[in-house]
Amino acid sequence: MKPINQSQRQQNIIKFDEDGDDTPMMDSEGSSTVAPVAASTTDGASKGLCFISFGSGSSGNCAYLGTPTGGILIDAGINPDVVLPELARNGITPQHIKGIILTHDHKDHVCYAYKLVRQNKHIRIYCTRRLLKGILLKHKVSSRIENYQINIYKEIPFRIMDMEITAFETSHDGSDNMGFMIEWEGERFVVGTDMGVITPRAEYYMSMADHLMIESNYDSQMLETGHYAEILKDRVRGEQGHLDNVVAAQFVASHYHPRLRHVFLCHLSNDNNTPEKACDAMRHALEAQGISVGDGSNRVGERDCDVQVFALPRYVSSPWFVLA
Repeated sequence: MKPINQSQRQQNIIKFDEDGDDTPMMDSEGSSTVAPVAASTTDGASKGLCFISFGSGSSGNCAYLGTPTGGILIDAGINPDVVLPELARNGITPQHIKGIILTHDHKDHVCYAYKLVRQNKHIRIYCTRRLLKGILLKHKVSSRIENYQINIYKEIPFRIMDMEITAFETSHDGSDNMGFMIEWEGERFVVGTDMGVITPRAEYYMSMADHLMIESNYDSQMLETGHYAEILKDRVRGEQGHLDNVVAAQFVASHYHPRLRHVFLCHLSNDNNTPEKACDAMRHALEAQGISVGDGSNRVGERDCDVQVFALPRYVSSPWFVLA
């Protein structure tokens, strides 16, 4: 793991983008035109498999996973006015973004999808038809978003550039809910966020991860004694809610294999969790199995551990990780 520190930034308030001109624009070569981005100081596009999160939690979710050929956004709940400058600092232009994959239709995961594709008309949104209908029914977003959508089907692999991607069912309360296994040159990056329980199909794909992005939403004691109304507590800990720190940790520890090198804890609750509690739960479960755990910092004494555990920040970008 080779993280590159990013400058800190405060997350903008989530809002839906208003409708506007949506005519696809093509240049003389037949490729989509995109707005220019400032020059970068590093060349992330020349690296191997790279990852960065721009924010993770109910305030907004979006991450980039890329290869030397290009990359994808995982969810679109962070303003592109934040996402694109962060990518530019690592040598990634909008042209490198080939698609957006959506896990479900809740606002904190989709609210900037249309703005992203409207401003960068070469980008496509990969999701199920049911998920897209959920976006149109639940949110104020232009129906023109349909012009950018490509249908996918769970457990039927599809390709974006040199990545093979498989969506799988997850247990949450969106219109349609899924995780993703993303394969590139023998590496498997698996996304499992926003789930009340880990279903057998989710377990099947998540257990194959070399790099796992797993929800670690709440500490059960903090939730129990916190200020949430009982009906909301019941939703959070229900089968279609969110994942407890201990449940996430026990899953990873019981399915650990030597190829698993990174565990990214995502969607931590602001009210019912802390990064320290989430990381401690994961560390204790893994160390109980004799697995050494690094903190993702790449410091001497950490980098040679069996697995790196890192809690994705809620309001700011993570470091830039070169995974492989």
